Amino acid sequence: MAAEKKAGFTRRDLMKTLGLGGLAVAGMGLPGPALAAGEPEKAAPGPMPRRTLGKTGLEVSILNLGGMFDTINNQLLLRQALAWGVNFWDTAEAYGNGMSEEGYGRFFARNPEARKQIVLTTKLVAKGGRFDERLDAALARLKTDSVDLFYVHAISGIGEMDGQMRDWAAAQKKAGKIKFFGFSSHANMEDCLLGAAKLDWIDAVMVSYNFRLMHERKMREALAACARAGIGVVAMKTQGGGPVKTDSEAELDMAGRFLEKGFTDKQAKLKAIWQNPDIASVCSQMPNLTILSANVAAARDATALAREDFDALRAFADATHGDYCAGCAGVCGAAMGGAVPVADVMRAMMYHRDYGETAIARELYASLPETLRRDPASLDFSRAEAACPRGLAIAAIMEDASRLLA
Repeated sequence: MAAEKKAGFTRRDLMKTLGLGGLAVAGMGLPGPALAAGEPEKAAPGPMPRRTLGKTGLEVSILNLGGMFDTINNQLLLRQALAWGVNFWDTAEAYGNGMSEEGYGRFFARNPEARKQIVLTTKLVAKGGRFDERLDAALARLKTDSVDLFYVHAISGIGEMDGQMRDWAAAQKKAGKIKFFGFSSHANMEDCLLGAAKLDWIDAVMVSYNFRLMHERKMREALAACARAGIGVVAMKTQGGGPVKTDSEAELDMAGRFLEKGFTDKQAKLKAIWQNPDIASVCSQMPNLTILSANVAAARDATALAREDFDALRAFADATHGDYCAGCAGVCGAAMGGAVPVADVMRAMMYHRDYGETAIARELYASLPETLRRDPASLDFSRAEAACPRGLAIAAIMEDASRLLA
């Protein structure tokens, strides 16, 4: 960027360009305006790319609609996502206590032909009662007899995928309620991926993956192992936001660089992931048409990132290394004797600071131990801070979480 342009590119300019939603379209052409109810579909600028999800054979759009938003009152957005080629939809029992699934179900009830066009996923957290009844309840909310892919929600260790879980998955497949089976993970993702590659009954996984993690050796090895095993991989938490909100010159430099090339830094982060052929799709929460259209535009745009673009993303990752929790929960958890879920607080702060999803952050935070929430100053985080490979100021973040989320 020229010196005079850089000098004139302020944070106010950046936020005005990117918009409050955090992902606006820069120079890319939008797929077109939203369709009104009953309006015939307009010609799209190009097809939504699809990839095969591992050994499942499912052809999924490289953009996965994350359902962690008010799907009930955003039926037009669901219709538009399908019209723009997003055929891979994700939800979970935990999203709004089933309300997200109900919103999808309402869409399928009104548009029964759409169900055959969509690769549908839902998830259940292992705790909270028998899976059999809860899966039946989820299918009832979704107004469907089966889901194409079922995830065990948010595992932190491959040991959770034991023989009992294998047998349950086999029984549900035989009953025709799920077609394929896997898990999602925000913590210890590399170990979970490496473990999954050794199990012949895991079909697909969804894990945190972004421009910060893609260069790490263990993550590369884990993805390669899953690719060899035929396990489909879906990336989530792809913007690489963390518990500490940055306000750095490096961020301005990166954002300005990509805006000059015709797309936002957030679109660039998606493009970087799609250039890895081992990633089948990116799961993104898209709660409004602005974000949906921007992500669709990025997916349909064939412009590849150059080496210097990856260098810019890596430089930004290095400059903000201490702002991001990489999900190695076993490290800080072990340092705290396994009694304090530090990584869960980090995830709550990420939702609050990077995604602006304070309600979701507070819901997650409310589920954590009382002492941690009410009096974090009474806990000694020095060992966790010493063990953290990214040097996070864990004690200060715990205090911030108590102040902002309690």
